[in-house]
Amino acid sequence: MWAIGGRIAGSLATLLAVSIVLFVLVHTIPVSPARVVLGIDASEADIAEFDRDHGLDKPLWQQYAAWIGGVAKGDFGKSVIDETSISRQIADTFPVTFELVLLAFLFALAVAIPLGAISALYGGQTIDHLARIVSVVGVSIPGFWLGLILIAWGAVSLGWFPAGGYVPWRAGALAHLQSLALPAIALGLYYVAIISRMTRSSVADVLLADHVRVSRAMGLSRRRILTYVLKNALPPVVTVSAMSFGYMFGWALIIEQVFNIAGMSRALLSAIFRRDYLMIENVVLVITAVFLAANLIADLLYAWLDPRLSR
Repeated sequence: MWAIGGRIAGSLATLLAVSIVLFVLVHTIPVSPARVVLGIDASEADIAEFDRDHGLDKPLWQQYAAWIGGVAKGDFGKSVIDETSISRQIADTFPVTFELVLLAFLFALAVAIPLGAISALYGGQTIDHLARIVSVVGVSIPGFWLGLILIAWGAVSLGWFPAGGYVPWRAGALAHLQSLALPAIALGLYYVAIISRMTRSSVADVLLADHVRVSRAMGLSRRRILTYVLKNALPPVVTVSAMSFGYMFGWALIIEQVFNIAGMSRALLSAIFRRDYLMIENVVLVITAVFLAANLIADLLYAWLDPRLSR
């Protein structure tokens, strides 16, 4: 219990540290949002009045305290550019990005873990060589380029999938999943390569362990031995998978642009172009929180799979 509490406290401390660094970096941008709203012809008095109305004239520590206090209460504030609710924008865009990442992650796990395990069990054989080829291709092809290839093949040539855009659930489950299929593959293929190689390495190491040799000598069934092997090989795979899930949010911002999906990437890019400090801070903080949550869950699973770590 203390170990779990320590991990949670460490994640919260990391999130707090990231929020401070993020806040300072964003506020080093020399151009005031007032220039975006009021135009280049605005006088210094107009800019000063704008900053005063939006609290931008206060010391940085006061601005940070007001921002992080609101975030802690679930209130992300309002855009300094158009006064729209940032909480509403995140609520509208985060589920889209999260669903895309989740589908890509499930695709990566469904392909990578069986592929890595079979590759380790049949090392040096044809399936192992094919798995290596998949891994090399996965890490070599940029996600945005793969997305364009998938559009040309799956949408233009075959006509099986839409070329872009996001279809909500209310338009039909099939149409919804079709709109996310190509983006999920483009996002997940790289992590198929990463997770499959980690799975192969981990399973291969466990297969050489003494307890596996003893189990074979005792005459245990192959299925039972493989069950133990996979369980013992999972901890490093869980760690890499959790990190991959977090990293996917960063790459998802690019894939969303390729497939014209109105997720968090559109909100973030719009905020960057408009110098919308609060929107930038909140979007990046949400992504960081998801990354830390994924790693926290991985730590808990790791401790469950290997009880020695929870002592």
